[in-house]
Amino acid sequence: MWNKRRTLVSSALAVTLFGGLLAGCSDNGNGGNGGNAGTTGNAGNGGNKGNAEANGDNAASSNKPVTVKILHNWNGSSAGDVDMTPIAEAIKEKTGVTVQFDYTKGSEVEKVNTIFATQDLPDIYTGPAWGGELDGIVKAAKEDQLVDLAPYLDKYPNLAKEIDKENVPPALYDKAIGAFGDKKYLLYQNQPASDKDALDWLYGFYVRKDIAAKVGVDPQSVHTKDDLYNFLKKIKDAGLQENGLPVIPLGGFHAGWAVGIGNMMFYGSDYIDKGDGTLEHTFMSKQYEEYTLYYRKLISEGLLDQEAFTQTDPIANEKIKQGRIAVLAAHYPAILDASKDYVKAHPGSDYVPVGPLDRAGAEADRPADLAIQGNNVTVITKKNKNVDASLKLLDFLASDEGFKLVHYGIEGVHYDMVDGKPVAKKEMFDKFNADTTGKAKKNEGFGIGFESMSGLDRTVTLGGDIWADQDRIAAMDNARKILRPNGIKVISAYAAGDVLAKSPQYESLKPSMDQITTVWQQAIFTKSDAAALKVINELREQMNKTGYADAIKYVNENLKGKEVVTLQMPN
Repeated sequence: MWNKRRTLVSSALAVTLFGGLLAGCSDNGNGGNGGNAGTTGNAGNGGNKGNAEANGDNAASSNKPVTVKILHNWNGSSAGDVDMTPIAEAIKEKTGVTVQFDYTKGSEVEKVNTIFATQDLPDIYTGPAWGGELDGIVKAAKEDQLVDLAPYLDKYPNLAKEIDKENVPPALYDKAIGAFGDKKYLLYQNQPASDKDALDWLYGFYVRKDIAAKVGVDPQSVHTKDDLYNFLKKIKDAGLQENGLPVIPLGGFHAGWAVGIGNMMFYGSDYIDKGDGTLEHTFMSKQYEEYTLYYRKLISEGLLDQEAFTQTDPIANEKIKQGRIAVLAAHYPAILDASKDYVKAHPGSDYVPVGPLDRAGAEADRPADLAIQGNNVTVITKKNKNVDASLKLLDFLASDEGFKLVHYGIEGVHYDMVDGKPVAKKEMFDKFNADTTGKAKKNEGFGIGFESMSGLDRTVTLGGDIWADQDRIAAMDNARKILRPNGIKVISAYAAGDVLAKSPQYESLKPSMDQITTVWQQAIFTKSDAAALKVINELREQMNKTGYADAIKYVNENLKGKEVVTLQMPN
């Protein structure tokens, strides 16, 4: 995102755990869609397969050149300055497919809902594998707006592999991949192919090293809620300025991403144990009120950027480039990318980890609970008239050859094989490293969207990140030692939010729950604590009226005796 691949939370967790953090097509015609043979009729998979094979859209088998439009639904993603990059040309040579990307500039959830509501559809959609984005895709599948891929998968083994049950987190499989019986509407990308391929994005609070020194605070001495508040207040009281403008103690990126991760100090996940073995949604808890009032205090005292929830990514990045944000909340790669220009011009101003902060309900020696999983689901819409060609493209991207191409480039041009491993050509490495805009890599075809559809994540298995500079690797390793002193633990327990989504009340309850992020933001900008709680309680009442009590009863009945996620960190 950017590549702000946020978290790997369930649908409700994306609403709650990050409450307040987050937030190209042509005319569609379902009639005469030759690419939808696999979804027509009711003959079952056997009949669909026959239809698929009789399909007139055999551009893939005939090698007829086709153009496929792909919506890359990640806010902040973009292309370079050239229409066809060397990597895109190589993909076209291999598959016969020319790709035209469209990118999302606003809310990913709003985008996915809008395209299906208006029928302004791409040929292929790829986007987040969680939250409201995933809900929108599952809804589209239920409404028969997507191509059933089951009749095709025997021809595309790489795609079949990425949605094998063993390669998909159980909750996601139950909710999306395997939720439609014999039909398969969703593909799933970037799930680690092995344990060593698992990626921790190191979400947390990071402070400019020089600012921490100016206010006389060791960032690693900050552990509690009070510590963090006092640290931000010291920065505010120091009256620091950059280019005549005040330094903001705490900031984030677009639409408030991800300033709200301080919620980890108040509650462990989107559902908490009430103390009697039953669960309640965190929004209904006392802890959520404390979390809200803490952030209201940050806003009211000028410790948190007043524009954090309304700014765009370019505006957020400009503040960072100006040196105006003391503490940033996000994952570390995004912070390293955004601060690169300023650090280069001001040596010693690197962002370094704050903490580790205490986690609500977690023992001091507990490993970081992370739900490591992939980050993209990809579907083919019924607008697509070249289904086989599209699947050929996706299958190639998911192959080892395709994975290497989109991550490492063209052998002999971008990298060489040395002792069986890819090694970046020095001239390319230096060129990319010297370019603080990122356009040099994009103009070659890196980071424009192809990686999102490259199947199981084999980055470490196939050779590692050959483009990461040594300073970046050292910074990540140092942050990992600080923020993950006890290592990580991959979550395998049941997520209550996934069970809630299956409750009979979910459809009526969901519109109320979808307001949690917005209401939280409203609450922290109120004039008083009482006013903030009033805003929270009004939505609680609405949730109760729309079925919350019965839905949470359903959750507790279905999870009785099972291990449930009550501690989870963003990653």
